[in-house]
Amino acid sequence: MAVWTRACKTGLLELLLRERWVRVAAELSGEALSLTAEPGGGGGGGGGGEAAAVNGVVNGNAEAAPGCVRRVRVVKAEAGGLGISIKGGRENRMPVLISRIFPGLAAERSGALRLGDAILAVNGVDLRDATHDQAVQALKRAGKEVILEVKFMREVTPYIKKPSLVSDLPWEGAPPQSPSLSSSEDSGSPQHQGPRDRKVIPLKMCFAARNLSMPDLENRLIELHSPDSRNTLILRCKDTATAHSWFTALHANITALLPQVLAELNAMLGAGGATAGSREVKHIAWLAEQARLDGGRQQWRPVLMAVTEKDLLLYDAVPWTRDAWASPCHSYPLVATRLVHSGSGHRSPTLGSELTFATRTGSRQGVEMHVFRVETHRDLSCWTRVLVQGCHAAAELIKEVTVGCTLVGQGVQLCLHYEDGFTISREEPGGSAILFRYPYERLKMSADDGIRTLYLDFGGPEGELALDLHSCPKPIVFVLHTFLSAKVTRMGLLA
Repeated sequence: MAVWTRACKTGLLELLLRERWVRVAAELSGEALSLTAEPGGGGGGGGGGEAAAVNGVVNGNAEAAPGCVRRVRVVKAEAGGLGISIKGGRENRMPVLISRIFPGLAAERSGALRLGDAILAVNGVDLRDATHDQAVQALKRAGKEVILEVKFMREVTPYIKKPSLVSDLPWEGAPPQSPSLSSSEDSGSPQHQGPRDRKVIPLKMCFAARNLSMPDLENRLIELHSPDSRNTLILRCKDTATAHSWFTALHANITALLPQVLAELNAMLGAGGATAGSREVKHIAWLAEQARLDGGRQQWRPVLMAVTEKDLLLYDAVPWTRDAWASPCHSYPLVATRLVHSGSGHRSPTLGSELTFATRTGSRQGVEMHVFRVETHRDLSCWTRVLVQGCHAAAELIKEVTVGCTLVGQGVQLCLHYEDGFTISREEPGGSAILFRYPYERLKMSADDGIRTLYLDFGGPEGELALDLHSCPKPIVFVLHTFLSAKVTRMGLLA
Protein backbone atom coordinates (compact mmCIF):
# COMPACT_ATOMS: atom_id res chain seq x y z
CA MET A 1 0.00 0.00 0.00
CA ALA A 2 1.24 3.52 -0.77
CA VAL A 3 2.79 5.61 2.00
CA TRP A 4 0.59 8.58 2.85
CA THR A 5 1.74 11.83 4.46
CA ARG A 6 -0.52 12.83 7.32
CA ALA A 7 -1.80 16.39 7.33
CA CYS A 8 -2.11 18.78 10.26
CA LYS A 9 -4.61 21.60 9.98
CA THR A 10 -6.47 24.14 12.12
CA GLY A 11 -9.26 26.58 11.41
CA LEU A 12 -12.79 27.72 12.12
CA LEU A 13 -15.65 25.61 10.78
CA GLU A 14 -19.35 25.24 11.44
CA LEU A 15 -20.85 22.05 12.84
CA LEU A 16 -24.48 21.09 12.27
CA LEU A 17 -25.99 20.26 15.67
CA ARG A 18 -29.64 19.87 16.49
CA GLU A 19 -30.64 21.52 13.23
CA ARG A 20 -28.50 24.62 13.73
CA TRP A 21 -24.94 25.58 12.90
CA VAL A 22 -22.43 25.96 15.73
CA ARG A 23 -19.07 27.62 15.16
CA VAL A 24 -16.16 25.41 16.21
CA ALA A 25 -12.40 25.56 16.21
CA ALA A 26 -11.21 22.49 14.34
CA GLU A 27 -7.80 20.92 14.81
CA LEU A 28 -6.73 18.02 12.63
CA SER A 29 -3.86 15.80 13.70
CA GLY A 30 -2.56 12.58 12.19
CA GLU A 31 -5.07 10.40 14.02
CA ALA A 32 -7.89 12.62 15.29
CA LEU A 33 -10.11 15.61 14.63
CA SER A 34 -10.76 17.89 17.62
CA LEU A 35 -13.76 20.21 17.63
CA THR A 36 -14.03 22.95 20.26
CA ALA A 37 -17.03 25.26 20.50
CA GLU A 38 -16.16 28.91 19.96
CA PRO A 39 -17.44 31.46 22.50
CA GLY A 40 -20.65 32.91 21.18
CA GLY A 41 -20.66 30.33 18.42
CA GLY A 42 -24.00 28.77 19.30
CA GLY A 43 -23.23 26.85 22.49
CA GLY A 44 -25.34 27.32 25.61
CA GLY A 45 -24.24 29.32 28.59
CA GLY A 46 -25.28 31.06 31.70
CA GLY A 47 -24.64 34.50 30.36
CA GLY A 48 -23.23 37.38 32.35
CA GLY A 49 -24.62 40.83 31.92
CA GLU A 50 -24.68 44.20 33.61
CA ALA A 51 -26.19 44.61 37.06
CA ALA A 52 -29.80 45.74 36.98
CA ALA A 53 -31.86 47.31 39.75
CA VAL A 54 -35.50 46.23 39.63
CA ASN A 55 -37.93 47.36 42.38
CA GLY A 56 -35.08 47.79 44.82
CA VAL A 57 -33.59 44.33 44.29
CA VAL A 58 -30.17 44.41 42.65
CA ASN A 59 -29.43 41.68 40.16
CA GLY A 60 -25.83 40.89 41.07
CA ASN A 61 -23.22 40.68 38.33
CA ALA A 62 -22.84 37.05 37.24
CA GLU A 63 -19.08 37.63 37.08
CA ALA A 64 -18.95 38.49 40.79
CA ALA A 65 -16.04 37.19 42.81
CA PRO A 66 -16.35 33.75 44.42
CA GLY A 67 -17.75 33.86 47.94
CA CYS A 68 -19.85 36.98 47.33
CA VAL A 69 -23.55 36.42 48.10
CA ARG A 70 -25.85 37.92 45.47
CA ARG A 71 -29.58 38.48 45.46
CA VAL A 72 -31.08 37.86 42.05
CA ARG A 73 -34.64 38.62 40.97
CA VAL A 74 -36.02 36.40 38.22
CA VAL A 75 -39.47 36.90 36.72
CA LYS A 76 -40.97 33.87 35.01
CA ALA A 77 -42.77 34.21 31.72
CA GLU A 78 -46.26 32.83 31.19
CA ALA A 79 -44.73 29.64 29.84
CA GLY A 80 -41.35 28.04 30.23
CA GLY A 81 -40.68 28.17 33.97
CA LEU A 82 -37.50 29.34 35.64
CA GLY A 83 -35.20 27.72 33.08
CA ILE A 84 -32.52 26.09 35.24
CA SER A 85 -31.43 22.60 36.23
CA ILE A 86 -29.86 21.86 39.59
CA LYS A 87 -27.47 19.28 41.03
CA GLY A 88 -26.24 18.45 44.50
CA GLY A 89 -28.12 18.62 47.80
CA ARG A 90 -27.47 17.38 51.34
CA GLU A 91 -27.56 13.69 50.37
CA ASN A 92 -24.77 14.35 47.88
CA ARG A 93 -22.70 16.32 50.43
CA MET A 94 -22.84 19.30 48.11
CA PRO A 95 -24.72 22.58 48.03
CA VAL A 96 -27.62 22.97 45.63
CA LEU A 97 -25.87 24.04 42.41
CA ILE A 98 -27.09 25.49 39.14
CA SER A 99 -25.91 22.94 36.56
CA ARG A 100 -27.70 24.20 33.49
CA ILE A 101 -29.28 27.43 32.27
CA PHE A 102 -31.64 27.04 29.35
CA PRO A 103 -31.33 29.58 26.52
CA GLY A 104 -34.22 32.00 26.13
CA LEU A 105 -35.89 31.33 29.49
CA ALA A 106 -36.21 33.51 32.59
CA ALA A 107 -32.93 32.65 34.32
CA GLU A 108 -30.86 33.42 31.24
CA ARG A 109 -32.80 36.62 30.53
CA SER A 110 -31.94 37.90 34.01
CA GLY A 111 -28.29 37.95 32.99
CA ALA A 112 -27.27 37.42 36.59
CA LEU A 113 -26.95 33.67 37.09
CA ARG A 114 -24.14 31.40 36.06
CA LEU A 115 -23.19 27.74 36.15
CA GLY A 116 -21.70 26.86 39.53
CA ASP A 117 -23.88 29.25 41.50
CA ALA A 118 -24.95 27.68 44.81
CA ILE A 119 -28.58 28.49 45.64
CA LEU A 120 -28.63 29.50 49.31
CA ALA A 121 -32.28 30.56 49.52
CA VAL A 122 -35.43 30.86 47.40
CA ASN A 123 -37.88 33.61 48.39
CA GLY A 124 -36.47 33.52 51.90
CA VAL A 125 -36.55 29.72 52.26
CA ASP A 126 -33.10 28.57 53.37
CA LEU A 127 -31.67 25.81 51.15
CA ARG A 128 -28.19 25.54 52.69
CA ASP A 129 -29.04 22.18 54.27
CA ALA A 130 -31.76 21.12 51.80
CA THR A 131 -31.91 17.83 49.97
CA HIS A 132 -32.10 17.85 46.19
CA ASP A 133 -35.84 17.09 46.28
CA GLN A 134 -36.51 19.82 48.83
CA ALA A 135 -34.73 22.32 46.62
CA VAL A 136 -36.73 21.23 43.58
CA GLN A 137 -40.01 21.66 45.47
CA ALA A 138 -38.99 25.08 46.79
CA LEU A 139 -38.24 26.27 43.27
CA LYS A 140 -41.55 24.94 41.98
CA ARG A 141 -43.51 26.74 44.74
CA ALA A 142 -41.69 30.01 44.23
CA GLY A 143 -44.34 31.58 41.98
CA LYS A 144 -43.90 33.99 39.12
CA GLU A 145 -41.39 36.27 40.84
CA VAL A 146 -38.41 34.47 42.36
CA ILE A 147 -35.79 36.02 44.64
CA LEU A 148 -32.67 33.86 44.73
CA GLU A 149 -29.74 34.20 47.09
CA VAL A 150 -26.75 32.70 45.30
CA LYS A 151 -23.02 32.41 45.75
CA PHE A 152 -20.63 31.43 42.98
CA MET A 153 -18.39 28.47 43.92
CA ARG A 154 -15.51 28.23 41.50
CA GLU A 155 -14.16 25.02 43.02
CA VAL A 156 -17.20 23.00 41.94
CA THR A 157 -17.55 24.30 38.38
CA PRO A 158 -15.47 21.46 36.83
CA TYR A 159 -18.11 19.04 38.08
CA ILE A 160 -20.98 20.94 36.49
CA LYS A 161 -21.74 19.63 33.04
CA LYS A 162 -21.64 22.59 30.73
CA PRO A 163 -24.79 22.80 28.61
CA SER A 164 -22.64 21.99 25.64
CA LEU A 165 -23.47 20.69 22.26
CA VAL A 166 -20.11 19.64 20.88
CA SER A 167 -18.86 17.50 23.79
CA ASP A 168 -22.19 15.66 23.94
CA LEU A 169 -21.95 14.46 20.35
CA PRO A 170 -22.74 10.76 20.10
CA TRP A 171 -19.85 9.01 18.43
CA GLU A 172 -19.24 5.31 18.83
CA GLY A 173 -17.71 2.52 16.79
CA ALA A 174 -14.23 2.03 18.19
CA PRO A 175 -12.78 -1.46 18.21
CA PRO A 176 -13.30 -3.09 21.61
CA GLN A 177 -9.58 -3.08 22.37
CA SER A 178 -9.13 0.60 21.57
CA PRO A 179 -9.68 3.58 23.87
CA SER A 180 -13.06 5.28 23.83
CA LEU A 181 -13.67 7.50 20.85
CA SER A 182 -14.99 10.20 23.19
CA SER A 183 -12.23 12.05 24.97
CA SER A 184 -11.40 15.51 26.22
CA GLU A 185 -8.59 17.41 27.83
CA ASP A 186 -11.02 18.40 30.57
CA SER A 187 -10.99 15.45 32.92
CA GLY A 188 -13.18 17.08 35.52
CA SER A 189 -10.24 17.65 37.84
CA PRO A 190 -10.64 20.72 40.07
CA GLN A 191 -7.29 21.99 38.78
CA HIS A 192 -8.97 22.99 35.50
CA GLN A 193 -10.32 26.49 35.29
CA GLY A 194 -13.51 25.21 33.68
CA PRO A 195 -14.69 22.55 31.28
CA ARG A 196 -14.29 23.11 27.56
CA ASP A 197 -17.00 22.22 25.09
CA ARG A 198 -14.79 19.87 23.11
CA LYS A 199 -14.97 16.58 21.25
CA VAL A 200 -12.11 14.49 19.95
CA ILE A 201 -12.95 12.19 17.03
CA PRO A 202 -10.40 9.46 16.25
CA LEU A 203 -10.18 9.09 12.48
CA LYS A 204 -9.40 5.39 12.23
CA MET A 205 -11.99 3.81 9.89
CA CYS A 206 -14.13 6.93 9.66
CA PHE A 207 -15.64 7.76 6.28
CA ALA A 208 -15.08 11.26 4.89
CA ALA A 209 -17.50 12.04 2.08
CA ARG A 210 -19.02 14.89 0.11
CA ASN A 211 -22.64 15.35 -0.94
CA LEU A 212 -23.79 12.01 0.45
CA SER A 213 -26.30 12.51 3.28
CA MET A 214 -27.58 15.97 2.40
CA PRO A 215 -27.56 18.25 -0.64
CA ASP A 216 -24.57 20.55 -0.96
CA LEU A 217 -25.42 23.06 -3.65
CA GLU A 218 -22.72 25.48 -2.49
CA ASN A 219 -20.08 22.71 -2.31
CA ARG A 220 -19.06 23.74 1.21
CA LEU A 221 -20.00 20.67 3.27
CA ILE A 222 -17.91 17.76 4.56
CA GLU A 223 -19.45 14.63 6.03
CA LEU A 224 -17.68 12.42 8.55
CA HIS A 225 -19.36 9.06 9.21
CA SER A 226 -18.50 6.97 12.26
CA PRO A 227 -16.95 3.48 11.93
CA ASP A 228 -20.20 1.88 13.13
CA SER A 229 -22.14 3.99 10.56
CA ARG A 230 -24.57 5.17 13.25
CA ASN A 231 -23.44 8.78 13.52
CA THR A 232 -22.59 11.48 11.03
CA LEU A 233 -20.97 14.88 11.49
CA ILE A 234 -21.72 17.64 8.98
CA LEU A 235 -19.08 20.36 8.79
CA ARG A 236 -19.55 23.57 6.81
CA CYS A 237 -16.65 25.62 5.49
CA LYS A 238 -16.63 29.27 4.48
CA ASP A 239 -16.12 28.52 0.78
CA THR A 240 -15.50 25.79 -1.78
CA ALA A 241 -11.72 26.05 -1.65
CA THR A 242 -11.64 25.71 2.12
CA ALA A 243 -13.97 22.70 1.97
CA HIS A 244 -11.73 21.03 -0.59
CA SER A 245 -8.64 21.68 1.50
CA TRP A 246 -10.19 20.27 4.70
CA PHE A 247 -11.67 17.27 2.93
CA THR A 248 -8.36 16.42 1.26
CA ALA A 249 -6.57 16.56 4.61
CA LEU A 250 -9.20 14.45 6.40
CA HIS A 251 -9.28 11.88 3.64
CA ALA A 252 -5.48 11.63 3.53
CA ASN A 253 -5.21 11.06 7.29
CA ILE A 254 -7.94 8.40 7.28
CA THR A 255 -6.27 6.62 4.38
CA ALA A 256 -2.89 6.76 6.13
CA LEU A 257 -4.39 4.74 9.00
CA LEU A 258 -5.53 1.85 6.76
CA PRO A 259 -2.30 -0.20 7.05
CA GLN A 260 -2.79 -0.22 10.81
CA VAL A 261 -6.39 -1.38 10.37
CA LEU A 262 -5.34 -4.17 8.00
CA ALA A 263 -2.73 -5.36 10.48
CA GLU A 264 -5.28 -5.42 13.31
CA LEU A 265 -7.89 -7.26 11.26
CA ASN A 266 -5.45 -9.87 9.98
CA ALA A 267 -4.09 -10.40 13.49
CA MET A 268 -7.64 -10.89 14.76
CA LEU A 269 -8.52 -13.34 12.00
CA GLY A 270 -5.21 -15.16 12.24
CA ALA A 271 -5.67 -15.72 15.98
CA GLY A 272 -8.30 -18.33 15.18
CA GLY A 273 -5.98 -20.65 13.29
CA ALA A 274 -5.22 -21.53 9.70
CA THR A 275 -8.82 -21.34 8.51
CA ALA A 276 -9.21 -17.70 9.41
CA GLY A 277 -5.63 -16.89 8.45
CA SER A 278 -6.16 -18.20 4.94
CA ARG A 279 -8.56 -15.31 4.34
CA GLU A 280 -6.00 -12.54 4.53
CA VAL A 281 -7.54 -9.10 4.13
CA LYS A 282 -5.90 -7.37 1.18
CA HIS A 283 -7.79 -4.07 1.23
CA ILE A 284 -10.60 -2.44 3.19
CA ALA A 285 -12.19 1.01 2.98
CA TRP A 286 -15.47 2.89 3.00
CA LEU A 287 -17.21 3.98 -0.17
CA ALA A 288 -20.76 4.73 -1.24
CA GLU A 289 -23.12 2.23 -2.85
CA GLN A 290 -26.00 3.17 -5.11
CA ALA A 291 -29.33 2.05 -3.66
CA ARG A 292 -32.58 2.01 -5.56
CA LEU A 293 -35.65 3.29 -3.74
CA ASP A 294 -39.35 2.93 -4.44
CA GLY A 295 -40.48 4.77 -7.53
CA GLY A 296 -37.17 4.31 -9.31
CA ARG A 297 -35.36 6.91 -7.19
CA GLN A 298 -31.71 6.37 -6.31
CA GLN A 299 -29.51 7.41 -3.43
CA TRP A 300 -26.01 6.73 -2.16
CA ARG A 301 -25.38 5.04 1.17
CA PRO A 302 -22.11 4.29 3.00
CA VAL A 303 -20.82 0.73 2.69
CA LEU A 304 -17.58 -0.88 3.84
CA MET A 305 -15.88 -3.08 1.26
CA ALA A 306 -13.20 -5.63 2.11
CA VAL A 307 -11.24 -7.75 -0.34
CA THR A 308 -9.59 -10.96 0.87
CA GLU A 309 -7.63 -13.58 -1.06
CA LYS A 310 -10.84 -15.16 -2.33
CA ASP A 311 -13.83 -12.95 -1.54
CA LEU A 312 -15.36 -9.52 -1.88
CA LEU A 313 -17.24 -8.65 1.34
CA LEU A 314 -19.67 -5.80 2.10
CA TYR A 315 -20.44 -4.57 5.63
CA ASP A 316 -22.53 -1.77 7.11
CA ALA A 317 -20.05 -1.28 10.00
CA VAL A 318 -16.41 -2.07 10.70
CA PRO A 319 -16.21 -5.77 11.74
CA TRP A 320 -13.85 -5.51 14.71
CA THR A 321 -14.65 -9.02 16.01
CA ARG A 322 -14.48 -12.47 14.46
CA ASP A 323 -18.26 -12.86 14.79
CA ALA A 324 -18.87 -9.56 13.02
CA TRP A 325 -16.36 -10.46 10.31
CA ALA A 326 -18.17 -13.76 9.72
CA SER A 327 -21.48 -11.95 9.13
CA PRO A 328 -21.11 -9.60 6.14
CA CYS A 329 -24.16 -8.09 4.47
CA HIS A 330 -22.99 -9.63 1.19
CA SER A 331 -20.21 -12.03 0.26
CA TYR A 332 -19.12 -12.66 -3.32
CA PRO A 333 -16.36 -14.98 -4.60
CA LEU A 334 -13.79 -12.95 -6.51
CA VAL A 335 -13.41 -15.70 -9.07
CA ALA A 336 -17.06 -15.18 -10.07
CA THR A 337 -16.87 -11.36 -9.97
CA ARG A 338 -15.74 -8.87 -12.57
CA LEU A 339 -15.21 -5.13 -12.77
CA VAL A 340 -17.46 -3.80 -15.53
CA HIS A 341 -17.03 -0.04 -15.25
CA SER A 342 -14.55 2.37 -13.74
CA GLY A 343 -14.54 6.08 -14.42
CA SER A 344 -16.50 9.30 -14.23
CA GLY A 345 -20.26 9.48 -14.25
CA HIS A 346 -22.29 12.66 -14.33
CA ARG A 347 -24.30 14.65 -11.87
CA SER A 348 -25.04 18.35 -11.30
CA PRO A 349 -22.67 20.56 -13.31
CA THR A 350 -22.13 22.55 -10.09
CA LEU A 351 -20.62 19.54 -8.41
CA GLY A 352 -18.71 18.07 -11.32
CA SER A 353 -18.62 14.38 -12.07
CA GLU A 354 -18.94 11.38 -9.78
CA LEU A 355 -16.20 8.77 -9.68
CA THR A 356 -17.84 5.37 -9.89
CA PHE A 357 -17.16 1.74 -10.61
CA ALA A 358 -19.45 -1.26 -10.91
CA THR A 359 -19.10 -4.96 -10.20
CA ARG A 360 -21.08 -7.89 -11.52
CA THR A 361 -21.13 -11.31 -9.89
CA GLY A 362 -22.55 -14.54 -11.27
CA SER A 363 -24.76 -16.19 -8.64
CA ARG A 364 -27.44 -18.83 -8.47
CA GLN A 365 -29.97 -16.00 -8.62
CA GLY A 366 -28.47 -14.59 -11.80
CA VAL A 367 -26.18 -11.60 -12.18
CA GLU A 368 -25.87 -9.32 -9.16
CA MET A 369 -24.65 -5.83 -9.92
CA HIS A 370 -23.41 -3.13 -7.56
CA VAL A 371 -22.48 0.46 -8.39
CA PHE A 372 -20.06 2.21 -6.06
CA ARG A 373 -18.89 5.79 -5.72
CA VAL A 374 -15.50 6.91 -4.43
CA GLU A 375 -14.32 10.36 -3.40
CA THR A 376 -11.00 10.77 -5.23
CA HIS A 377 -9.31 9.67 -8.45
CA ARG A 378 -6.69 7.92 -6.35
CA ASP A 379 -9.42 5.89 -4.64
CA LEU A 380 -10.83 4.92 -8.03
CA SER A 381 -7.43 3.77 -9.29
CA CYS A 382 -6.81 1.85 -6.08
CA TRP A 383 -10.12 -0.04 -6.17
CA THR A 384 -9.76 -0.79 -9.89
CA ARG A 385 -6.34 -2.29 -9.30
CA VAL A 386 -7.39 -4.18 -6.14
CA LEU A 387 -10.41 -5.77 -7.81
CA VAL A 388 -8.76 -6.72 -11.12
CA GLN A 389 -5.63 -8.10 -9.48
CA GLY A 390 -7.71 -9.73 -6.74
CA CYS A 391 -9.87 -11.61 -9.23
CA HIS A 392 -6.82 -12.82 -11.14
CA ALA A 393 -4.99 -13.84 -7.96
CA ALA A 394 -8.09 -15.74 -6.81
CA ALA A 395 -8.14 -17.63 -10.10
CA GLU A 396 -4.51 -18.73 -9.65
CA LEU A 397 -5.19 -19.65 -6.02
CA ILE A 398 -8.37 -21.65 -6.60
CA LYS A 399 -7.11 -23.33 -9.79
CA GLU A 400 -10.14 -25.53 -10.37
CA VAL A 401 -13.94 -25.40 -10.23
CA THR A 402 -16.11 -28.47 -10.73
CA VAL A 403 -19.90 -28.66 -11.09
CA GLY A 404 -22.30 -31.52 -11.61
CA CYS A 405 -24.51 -31.36 -14.69
CA THR A 406 -26.38 -33.41 -17.29
CA LEU A 407 -25.28 -33.99 -20.88
CA VAL A 408 -27.65 -35.79 -23.25
CA GLY A 409 -29.45 -37.37 -20.32
CA GLN A 410 -26.27 -38.56 -18.59
CA GLY A 411 -24.98 -37.30 -15.26
CA VAL A 412 -21.52 -35.80 -15.84
CA GLN A 413 -19.09 -33.39 -14.24
CA LEU A 414 -17.74 -30.23 -15.82
CA CYS A 415 -14.32 -29.19 -14.55
CA LEU A 416 -12.76 -25.83 -15.35
CA HIS A 417 -9.04 -25.84 -14.60
CA TYR A 418 -7.03 -22.64 -14.64
CA GLU A 419 -4.16 -24.27 -16.55
CA ASP A 420 -5.69 -27.28 -18.32
CA GLY A 421 -9.01 -25.91 -19.58
CA PHE A 422 -12.22 -27.98 -19.86
CA THR A 423 -12.81 -31.56 -18.79
CA ILE A 424 -16.18 -33.33 -19.02
CA SER A 425 -16.19 -36.70 -17.29
CA ARG A 426 -18.59 -39.39 -16.12
CA GLU A 427 -18.31 -41.45 -12.95
CA GLU A 428 -18.09 -45.19 -13.61
CA PRO A 429 -17.53 -48.16 -11.28
CA GLY A 430 -13.83 -48.27 -12.11
CA GLY A 431 -13.32 -44.52 -11.72
CA SER A 432 -13.83 -41.42 -13.82
CA ALA A 433 -14.19 -41.71 -17.59
CA ILE A 434 -13.19 -38.60 -19.52
CA LEU A 435 -15.68 -37.80 -22.25
CA PHE A 436 -14.15 -34.58 -23.55
CA ARG A 437 -11.04 -32.58 -22.75
CA TYR A 438 -10.14 -29.33 -24.46
CA PRO A 439 -7.70 -26.47 -23.75
CA TYR A 440 -9.07 -22.94 -23.66
CA GLU A 441 -7.78 -22.11 -27.12
CA ARG A 442 -10.10 -24.72 -28.65
CA LEU A 443 -13.21 -22.95 -27.39
CA LYS A 444 -15.03 -21.48 -30.39
CA MET A 445 -18.22 -20.31 -28.69
CA SER A 446 -19.86 -20.23 -25.28
CA ALA A 447 -23.35 -19.09 -24.32
CA ASP A 448 -26.05 -19.68 -21.74
CA ASP A 449 -29.79 -19.28 -21.44
CA GLY A 450 -29.60 -17.52 -18.08
CA ILE A 451 -31.72 -20.26 -16.50
CA ARG A 452 -29.83 -23.57 -16.33
CA THR A 453 -28.12 -24.44 -19.63
CA LEU A 454 -24.53 -23.73 -20.67
CA TYR A 455 -23.57 -24.10 -24.33
CA LEU A 456 -19.97 -24.88 -25.34
CA ASP A 457 -18.60 -25.44 -28.85
CA PHE A 458 -15.00 -26.59 -29.31
CA GLY A 459 -15.28 -27.21 -33.05
CA GLY A 460 -15.07 -30.97 -32.51
CA PRO A 461 -17.13 -33.73 -34.15
CA GLU A 462 -19.54 -33.75 -31.18
CA GLY A 463 -20.78 -30.31 -32.20
CA GLU A 464 -22.25 -27.94 -29.65
CA LEU A 465 -22.51 -29.31 -26.12
CA ALA A 466 -25.62 -28.35 -24.14
CA LEU A 467 -24.89 -28.85 -20.43
CA ASP A 468 -27.81 -28.74 -18.00
CA LEU A 469 -26.31 -27.31 -14.78
CA HIS A 470 -29.58 -27.72 -12.80
CA SER A 471 -29.31 -24.09 -11.65
CA CYS A 472 -28.36 -20.71 -13.05
CA PRO A 473 -25.20 -21.04 -15.21
CA LYS A 474 -23.93 -17.54 -14.43
CA PRO A 475 -21.44 -18.57 -11.70
CA ILE A 476 -19.56 -20.95 -14.02
CA VAL A 477 -19.76 -18.41 -16.87
CA PHE A 478 -18.13 -15.76 -14.68
CA VAL A 479 -15.48 -18.20 -13.47
CA LEU A 480 -14.66 -18.99 -17.09
CA HIS A 481 -14.31 -15.29 -17.86
CA THR A 482 -12.02 -14.74 -14.84
CA PHE A 483 -9.79 -17.70 -15.74
CA LEU A 484 -9.43 -16.47 -19.31
CA SER A 485 -8.79 -12.86 -18.24
CA ALA A 486 -6.15 -13.96 -15.71
CA LYS A 487 -4.38 -16.13 -18.28
CA VAL A 488 -4.37 -13.39 -20.90
CA THR A 489 -2.99 -10.89 -18.37
CA ARG A 490 -0.32 -13.35 -17.22
CA MET A 491 0.78 -13.84 -20.82
CA GLY A 492 1.28 -10.09 -21.12
CA LEU A 493 -1.40 -9.66 -23.78
CA LEU A 494 -3.40 -7.30 -21.61
CA ALA A 495 -1.92 -4.39 -19.65
